[in-house]
Amino acid sequence: MGSRTVQRLRDLGMAVHPDKTKIVYCKDGKRRGRFPVVSFTFLGFMFCPRPSRDRQGKQFLAFLPAISPQALKKIGRVVRRWRLHRRIFHTLDELARAINPIVAGWMQYYGRFYRSKLSPLLARINAYLVRWIRNKYRRLDRTRAAHRKLAELAASQPRLFRHWAWVTSAWR
Repeated sequence: MGSRTVQRLRDLGMAVHPDKTKIVYCKDGKRRGRFPVVSFTFLGFMFCPRPSRDRQGKQFLAFLPAISPQALKKIGRVVRRWRLHRRIFHTLDELARAINPIVAGWMQYYGRFYRSKLSPLLARINAYLVRWIRNKYRRLDRTRAAHRKLAELAASQPRLFRHWAWVTSAWR
């Protein structure tokens, strides 16, 4: 970082963190140079070169944001702490009321860019719901039967869980 920039920030009462502050090369299809740093993380998004498609369907390289691996890991820990599969004394409606506002916020914030990077997390919530079905209804203790039951629930009540709008389209 240039000394004039550092001095200007210091005049404004701000400091430059030596590990976090760096010059990043925004590599894409038109800028193909080789530089040591081509990605950065900001506000839970990782900006880096990613494949994209134009209006004609042709693939190209673009510098785009998506949920960062660190944010994905942190959210995964939150989902695990919910222990959905252990809440067998709750109804499905109660589970939906508990998690929908949180999941909707994640979908609105992180799903704004490169939505597909959020899909594994949303599928993991479905996996916990399958485990909940297996624990609540012992006759559906086989995973395949529980998956089928969850698919039936998603078809009959598609708006019960907010994330079903994104991850259950293959079930319909």
